[in-house]
Amino acid sequence: MKPDIHPDYVECTVRCSCGNTFKTRSTKPELVVDLCNECHPFFTGQQKFVDTGGRVQRFSNKFGSAADQLKERKAAEKAAKQAAAAEKAAKAAEERAAKQAAKEERAKKYAEKAARDAEKAEKEAAAAEDEAKEEEGVSEVAEAAAEAAEAEQATEEATAEESAE
Repeated sequence: MKPDIHPDYVECTVRCSCGNTFKTRSTKPELVVDLCNECHPFFTGQQKFVDTGGRVQRFSNKFGSAADQLKERKAAEKAAKQAAAAEKAAKAAEERAAKQAAKEERAKKYAEKAARDAEKAEKEAAAAEDEAKEEEGVSEVAEAAAEAAEAEQATEEATAEESAE
């Protein structure tokens, strides 16, 4: 081994963040560690976070609120879906009301047309009845005229027979 190329190997005091100290040998006279055999979860059997540098706090500050943000986002999406469903239902109700109004308008127009047709049919029936009465009156007059003509002819024949006798 070459002299003066290796560091001195001295007795070292190791201090843990839990307060435990022990002595060993190292190239440095004093070491400060975060974990030792008294506080390490493997040796203690307990889960424990050792956060001497504030790493856990920084992580939770950075990503811990992500769960809250996720909940807020899901709540916002749910509210948006409910609003969209309410809007869709309102639109459907409006369309149904418009269809019902159009249907009532068509029914009203149909009723008006039926009333006009009934009135027209009634007028036509009255006109046909008047025409039938006139025809009946005309036929009675024609029958009376025919009877009168027959009677006159019969009287003429009778007068002609009397004069021939």
